[in-house]
Amino acid sequence: MTHDNPTGGRGPLARAVEVTRRFGEVTALDGVSLDIHAGELVGLLGPNGAGKSTLINLFVGLRAPGSGRMELFGGTPRDPVRRRSVGVTPQESGLPQTLRVGECVDFVSKHYPSAVPRGELLDRFGLAGLERRQIGGLSGGQKRRLAVALAFAGDPRLVFLDEPTTGLDVEARRALWDGIRRFHGEGGTVLVTSHYLEEIEALAQRVVVIGQGRVLADDSLTAVRAMVGAMRVSLNATGQDGLSALPGVLAVEREGERTHLVTTDADELLRALIRAEIPFSGIEVRQTSLEEAFLALTSRPSARV
Repeated sequence: MTHDNPTGGRGPLARAVEVTRRFGEVTALDGVSLDIHAGELVGLLGPNGAGKSTLINLFVGLRAPGSGRMELFGGTPRDPVRRRSVGVTPQESGLPQTLRVGECVDFVSKHYPSAVPRGELLDRFGLAGLERRQIGGLSGGQKRRLAVALAFAGDPRLVFLDEPTTGLDVEARRALWDGIRRFHGEGGTVLVTSHYLEEIEALAQRVVVIGQGRVLADDSLTAVRAMVGAMRVSLNATGQDGLSALPGVLAVEREGERTHLVTTDADELLRALIRAEIPFSGIEVRQTSLEEAFLALTSRPSARV
């Protein structure tokens, strides 16, 4: 099975260009630009509410952007012919409870000109032998694996998986990862979302991080892992002018009498505070959230986004 670039190799399979999308007073996406190229396995990482699901819905034509442009295989995602080469698993999928697993797969497969054989598809995602089981009788993890398997039923070129491992135990999660890796190894292109770095680490080489509706980072897994390893040191300090110059400090934020420092090495920062004879008290150290780490990193003029 091969998955050629339907744009003839001239551009990305999917593209968002300065896309903004609002829901009432809430800005879900704010000027997001992102390209997905043939053969990539992209991890889309970010906290809940960051805009990941909204971006996928725009890529597959379920919603339209308020401003900006979405492209799918060189055209509009609203074109049913282009969407035929896409597979998607949303965060929540309402599968018909009375249908049998085999019936559900066959029904979905008939919507595509070329479909993966039912047995092969179910085996790939650890569902072999369940063809005659009613969906309502499946466990939560089995239902989720079936929802993911259906994204691959039409032999797609590009697959979007939104939080695919929700509700899965360790064994089921690994079976799903193996199915995704096999598809990618055969030339398929995947974008998978998660708010857990370890989920993305298992699959992706390229990682895109979004938060507050913006792209905060787009880099290799190694680079992103280093960014997320930052710590947040909070303290009361009188000599604040020299804090930003201390070793390893990525960002400084003042909140009343408290100062919050984002640093790559909390221990070294504390030693530097003592050496600099900066009076401080009430110190607290904790892991930064994804959003805090990337907002801090990308607030610097030299930050890569």
